[in-house]
Amino acid sequence: MRLLRGTLPADVRSALALERGERVLAAAPTRGGSHVAATTTALHLPTPSGGFTRIPWERVDHATWKDGWLHVHETSGGPEHHVRLTAPGSVPETVRERVTATIAVSHQAQLPGGKVRIAARRPASGGDVRWTFVFDAGMDPSDPGLRAQAEQALEDLRRQTGL
Repeated sequence: MRLLRGTLPADVRSALALERGERVLAAAPTRGGSHVAATTTALHLPTPSGGFTRIPWERVDHATWKDGWLHVHETSGGPEHHVRLTAPGSVPETVRERVTATIAVSHQAQLPGGKVRIAARRPASGGDVRWTFVFDAGMDPSDPGLRAQAEQALEDLRRQTGL
């Protein structure tokens, strides 16, 4: 899956500030006149100032495509991004494939008062897995007791998976 170089305007390509070896796989114009670019290692979303926010694939908790809008939620309570694409092309499919490819383990653990999703994600650029917790709504992730229980569930999962 490789984007032809001519389909992304040169000014947009230079504004992306791609890392060494990073390649654009899919791109789509936005309603605001900019572009979204899905690369081998990250999703690049336009900012109001005319630049781009670079979100490595392992930091995308989930992304959805609905009614012409790409909704991206970052891990660990990071920001949400909502971008209107005028001609999505293969961007939604590429985002889904790239996010899914980073998931090494995803597990739900029952805790008092709800569940926590524990995920191990591998950076597209290589390196060690990164573990994240996503607590059910209404649970306080800063509660030391709850956090200790989640950490114990993580240790059990690490022993089971060898990660």
